[in-house]
Amino acid sequence: MPIRRRALTALAVPALIGRAKADDWPTKPIRVVVPFPAGGTTDMLARLYAQRLTETLGQPMLVENRGGGGGSIGAEVIAKSAPDGYNLLFHNLTFVTTSCALQFNNRAPHDIQKDFVAVSVGAMVPSIILTQANHPANNLGEFVDWARGRTDVFYGSTGPGSGMNLTGETLKRDTGIQMEHVPYRGAAPLVQEMIAGRIQLGGDQISTGMIHVRAGTLKALATLAPTRARVLPDVPTVRELGYPNLEAQGWNGYFGAAGTPAAIVARLNREVTAAAALPEIQKRILDAGGEPGGGGPAEFAAMLGQQIPHVRQMVAAVGLKAE
Repeated sequence: MPIRRRALTALAVPALIGRAKADDWPTKPIRVVVPFPAGGTTDMLARLYAQRLTETLGQPMLVENRGGGGGSIGAEVIAKSAPDGYNLLFHNLTFVTTSCALQFNNRAPHDIQKDFVAVSVGAMVPSIILTQANHPANNLGEFVDWARGRTDVFYGSTGPGSGMNLTGETLKRDTGIQMEHVPYRGAAPLVQEMIAGRIQLGGDQISTGMIHVRAGTLKALATLAPTRARVLPDVPTVRELGYPNLEAQGWNGYFGAAGTPAAIVARLNREVTAAAALPEIQKRILDAGGEPGGGGPAEFAAMLGQQIPHVRQMVAAVGLKAE
């Protein structure tokens, strides 16, 4: 009996320590890594939430941009960080595509489901496919017809293994058109290169290009979401245009390193969910073409659990490369 009591006590001490740390959290600034350069949708959303959560958590939430590798460089920073709730990742759908591409090429430094814990969805944001404003194509089908037989077509993405990289390679496979991939370190330079006419096709989350579409400097060819975007109702979905393999549900959300205490994950999820319900934050997200986030960590993890096998099959089908 004495031995068993000591054993139980020994097992209980780490749990009590972990609970105490979670109860005290946060007691210092929280770092949020955005794995893309400043100026894109994910960066905007991370800073929008950081401003509110700094107030509600009582500690500064500091956004740090770590671009490159289709988002894998910034993700690796958090994968190797202490699982204490003071190092978070704010990523998007590219997390899935890049990770699957790296795994396919046996170069994966981390695994989404093993090395991270899903915390909260900040927003559901559809992706769009874009071209220059003066391009003769008015939708993706017309672009494919224009590109057929040409050898001077270039498409851009936010990096090898990114969502647009997978979209471009899948489109090539399904239609037989030829396009050369040009990777960029983020959505902002990608958009500028498209406006300048150096690439004919590109895409990212809707708010990245929506301003330019409305201004007449870019043209939206299709959305990748299951339904048309509320802010661009005249732009058809890829499924409507006959390219169902390109369909993908976009999102932006928080992750912590695997082992982050459940109490901290739950607290952060509650704070993000509460922030997402505020009218001023909802307006910013809706104006950006997205839908406010919500739901618990388990729901976020379940969504990832459905997306990852699907994306993995797409990656294998086109032999997608990654940095």
